[in-house]
Amino acid sequence: MSQHPDASGAGSETPNLDFAGTTPYEDYVQADVLTHLQHPLSDDPGEMVFLVTTQVMELWFTVIVHEWETAANALREDDLPVAMAALKRSTRELEALNASWKPLAHLTPAQFNSYRSALGEGSGFQSAMYRRMEFLLGEKSASMLVPHRGAPRVYAELEKALYEPSLYDEVLRLLARRGLPVPAAVLDRDLSQKYDPSDEVEAAWAQLYAGDQDTELVRLGEALTDVGELVWRWRNDHLVATRRAMGSKVGTGGSAGVSWLEKRARKNVFPELWTARSHV
Repeated sequence: MSQHPDASGAGSETPNLDFAGTTPYEDYVQADVLTHLQHPLSDDPGEMVFLVTTQVMELWFTVIVHEWETAANALREDDLPVAMAALKRSTRELEALNASWKPLAHLTPAQFNSYRSALGEGSGFQSAMYRRMEFLLGEKSASMLVPHRGAPRVYAELEKALYEPSLYDEVLRLLARRGLPVPAAVLDRDLSQKYDPSDEVEAAWAQLYAGDQDTELVRLGEALTDVGELVWRWRNDHLVATRRAMGSKVGTGGSAGVSWLEKRARKNVFPELWTARSHV
């Protein structure tokens, strides 16, 4: 990949180093923009690690939202190969996202306190792209749009996502089209509300999993289970890192901190996919 073809079409021994403007790499990646977005607000050298790691997380959120929206759109069109490819890519991206906790996972309270005041009222739950991830998982909440009222474009994107079917909604609609007994009350529910588990949906998954294991719907269920497991690991890694760095103190954004994260960590996404296994 480092070779540059010369005029005759043969490979050159050295890469081309002479460009009229910025390099093609810079034009494509915008590296100069990315590497100048870091503006620490304290003198503590550890803040740079915290800031860059958080920005990296935002980039992974963006990619994962793209994958899940791709999967949801494909499911709507009954295109399982495209949906499965996007879901499988997202599991590798979730693994990379989860690994982003490693630079922050062993902060002591004193180390975190060295630059915590720089965050002010800033908190991860204010991330618009993470909120779009949660909405795609069925964790809808109109109140979570409130922090973004001052950013019209972001607010409009979140409001649109609030009223659109989640990834799981599209999965359940597909199951219904394939003849599984997903109740109308689930299919026709208010999509702006948080998804609540259904006994009938649990029974539909149990019926599916009790049959032939080599079907595309079982493979879809397992791909979703992989996603759900990695989301659960993300929440738990967040909980542990926060517990180590600040104990039970109030979160930077005024949340209940660790106790709020503990409630989140106990919840499973795609809930009936997990509970149905007890009935197979």
